[in-house]
Amino acid sequence: MQTWLTIEEFCKLTNLSEDRVQKLIADDKLNSKNDNGKVFIEASSGANALVSSSDKKGDISVEEEVKLQGTDFLEKTIGTILNLHEKVISSKDETLDVLKNENQFLKEALFQMQELYDSDRSTIETLNEQLKYSQDEIASIKRKYKLMWGKAIETGNKLDKNKNENN
Repeated sequence: MQTWLTIEEFCKLTNLSEDRVQKLIADDKLNSKNDNGKVFIEASSGANALVSSSDKKGDISVEEEVKLQGTDFLEKTIGTILNLHEKVISSKDETLDVLKNENQFLKEALFQMQELYDSDRSTIETLNEQLKYSQDEIASIKRKYKLMWGKAIETGNKLDKNKNENN
């Protein structure tokens, strides 16, 4: 996996000037890419370029400088890795918090739905009882109606028979 750093970040990590980094890019010693006007440098190619470019300075203390630059680069790389690790852990904690909040919200919503369901169930039971009572009352009224009108019809039929016999 390649890690790309902006030219400014690379300069900070390596303690090189931007001109020196541009020269290394021009000499094809650093892998670079240009994205939306920003120059990015691959970090692993930077390590190789630092070691090889230090040898060409011609100083008497080339080995010491290579060690210092290598050590500084290594320390800064480790620091960057630790910083990124802390950010990943922080992001993980934030994600866990978001998931916990979402789960709590869903749990509360589920409890509210259960309460509504229980309320609706009791309302349905009450309405069923009222319906049964109303149906019983209607059946009773129908029986009374039949009894009342049944007697009236019988009396009417008897009167009609008596009238027909008298004629």
